[in-house]
Amino acid sequence: MSETKTATTPAPDNAAAAEGLNVVARTQRQLVLRRFLRHRGAIFGMVLFGLVVLLAVTSIGAGPIPGWWDKSPTETGTVDGMGKPTLSVVPGFLGGGGFHLGEHPFGQDNTGRDYFALTMRGAQVSLTIAVIVGLVATMVGTVIGATAGYFRGWTESVLMRITDVVIAIPTLLLAGLIGVIVADKGVVLFALFLGLGLWTSTARLVRGQVLSLREKEFVEAARSVGTPAHRIIFKHILPNTVGIIIVAATLAIAAAVLTESALSFVGLGVQPPDTSLGRLITDYRTALSVRPWLFYWPGAFIIAIALSVNFIGDGLRDAFDPRQTRVRD
Repeated sequence: MSETKTATTPAPDNAAAAEGLNVVARTQRQLVLRRFLRHRGAIFGMVLFGLVVLLAVTSIGAGPIPGWWDKSPTETGTVDGMGKPTLSVVPGFLGGGGFHLGEHPFGQDNTGRDYFALTMRGAQVSLTIAVIVGLVATMVGTVIGATAGYFRGWTESVLMRITDVVIAIPTLLLAGLIGVIVADKGVVLFALFLGLGLWTSTARLVRGQVLSLREKEFVEAARSVGTPAHRIIFKHILPNTVGIIIVAATLAIAAAVLTESALSFVGLGVQPPDTSLGRLITDYRTALSVRPWLFYWPGAFIIAIALSVNFIGDGLRDAFDPRQTRVRD
């Protein structure tokens, strides 16, 4: 009887240990979430970014989704009153007409196109490029950094020398070369190639984290039982670097917005007949002194997108920081 009891006792112990690990992991996720939600800058960034995306998508529509704005970014017309904006935000009790959009809230361009619709189309294209670049740069950088950090030796030497060569090339010069080659091939292809040139910082961050994790006990245990290297990397190591990867992705998105704007400003980004926020600034930079709204509106959206994504990245970095052991109540 005593031997039977001894044989059956490990099962509940193992179950309790597994439950304890689940509780610890769940508690850690809750702690990260609480840190992020208590970061005022991150919440502000999420709200601002969400509003920009919502406005850009719902106003003029996207693909099969119709929009609530009745004008198209390609529809030309008669320029009324030098194309001045009709947007009014002056409260009525101050003698103004209150809030109203008017016929052309952001004004009109030289050909009479509604500038609100044009800006929304530019925001859609810039956001599309930013998200694709962020995903591609993060995936490529993560794979290269994890492979170099785990295998070491000649694999690390080759991959990191390639990384050093790409880093040595100025980012704007490399992006400009990509723009010359594929800018006229479509927005998606342009974003994919741009992402292939902006992965280096993610690779270095992930490599540094993997170098420290590969010597941990849980990795040694997995290696000792014959677990394949690719499974160790993707199932054991990378989940423990998710904080760095997420932060790197947000920084890549913010950098992509600014890089695309800079390329479009010099004519190497999005090509007509399509447009982007950077392209709008380029097309109407000569009107800054006489019709500044053609310059200010796309510039304001570029700043809003870049700042909001950076604020979100700061919040994620602080939330995943293991040195943050306390959360204010």
